[in-house]
Amino acid sequence: MVCLLSSEFNNNFIGAITENYVAQCFASKNYDLFYWASKNTAEVDFVMQLNDNIIPVEVKSGANTKSRSLGIFIEKYKPSYSIRISSKNFGFENNIKSVPLYAVFCI
Repeated sequence: MVCLLSSEFNNNFIGAITENYVAQCFASKNYDLFYWASKNTAEVDFVMQLNDNIIPVEVKSGANTKSRSLGIFIEKYKPSYSIRISSKNFGFENNIKSVPLYAVFCI
């Protein structure tokens, strides 16, 4: 029974816990915390102003980094780059900087 509860907890709450961790890291650096939502169902976890740039930040708790919402934001607002935080390693592809969860404090 404990394994079932543990698995159920992970599936339902790990995304929210991961987003909270990122929010705490950003707040500790005195970043203002904003998010974006379309009129439909798209939403980006954080939108930051770094220097003169508006940067969307998508947070993923695992290795699956597909994000329809980030794509909609990029298409609509054409930011100079975007940030995706996940369990994947550092990278840069299609104007999206990949940052691993353990390195969020570097942003």
